[in-house]
Amino acid sequence: MGRLPYLRPLKILIVTPSPRPEAIAEAVWTGNRVTSERWAHMLRGLGHSVRVTPAYRGEDCHLLVALHARKSFPSIRRFRREHPRAPVVVVLTGTDLYADLRRSARARRSLELATRIIVLQPLATREVPARYRGRVRVIRQSADRPPGRIARRKDVFEVCVLANLRAVKDPLRIAGSARLLPAGSRIVVLHVGAPIDGRLRARARKESASNPRYRWLGAVPHWRALRILGRSHLLVLTSRLEGGANVISEALAASVPVISSRMAGSIGILGTDYPGYFPIGDTRALAAQLRRAEADPAHYARLQRGCRRKRFLVSPARERQAWARLLRGLAPPAATSPPYNRG
Repeated sequence: MGRLPYLRPLKILIVTPSPRPEAIAEAVWTGNRVTSERWAHMLRGLGHSVRVTPAYRGEDCHLLVALHARKSFPSIRRFRREHPRAPVVVVLTGTDLYADLRRSARARRSLELATRIIVLQPLATREVPARYRGRVRVIRQSADRPPGRIARRKDVFEVCVLANLRAVKDPLRIAGSARLLPAGSRIVVLHVGAPIDGRLRARARKESASNPRYRWLGAVPHWRALRILGRSHLLVLTSRLEGGANVISEALAASVPVISSRMAGSIGILGTDYPGYFPIGDTRALAAQLRRAEADPAHYARLQRGCRRKRFLVSPARERQAWARLLRGLAPPAATSPPYNRG
């Protein structure tokens, strides 16, 4: 595996297969894209030159960071051929961990080519084949608290969902649960998410028009999504799988309690004893969690305490230190380091 030169300013390329927001009609910011841009900003703050791109196309750089083992495999393979001594860091997404590593030869080959493997929460390490676990590093995603004071409404109990319309997100589960709430409930759901799946878009429009408790807002700028999150009483995550959802980090930073489907990606962040889980795909159980959070102040306080205890994990300084350690681990001792060789 390759080693970095002396830990001088590096040229780093971050490959993420997510579409660039300016390249499409709607501002589709996937979780991977948000992660890539945050890491780019963080690494620049450490003194490095960083570019984010959908694919590696032969650029000269010292280090490749590739999100999504399967989708980024062509970039990983080409970079390894052209820079055989340079390090490759592969970041495993939820679909990598809980689907592709079992069935995709490309995903497994990306792990063979990787110098280091990043996962976003500690339970994810279990999904990595044993022979590669020595390369794994856990880097938890951080988030900044939204600036200023954001007042919560008192006449309604606002619940937000920040999820693009994709089947893996099970994004309309919340709409069905909202329909099961009693007439006296004050819950209203604001759903932010781009219409990636056309069939789900039609369903979201129909629900928004006919369900008085549910409103789909479509794609909005990331800053506005964070403002909606910050004023909400709850964040709900309905996904079937996640590698470690960035939106949970954002909720923790904003002091917004979370209700999540019971999946490893959330348990690895919030803990096994967190009281805000419901079984994946269980509409009634989600409705019960919503109603209890609204109607039972003691339960809502337990959700708040559970999230407060985890807030330190999403400190930007903590994530920055994790990246600095990873880069130092890829660099040989300065006294014996050979000059960098593109190979």
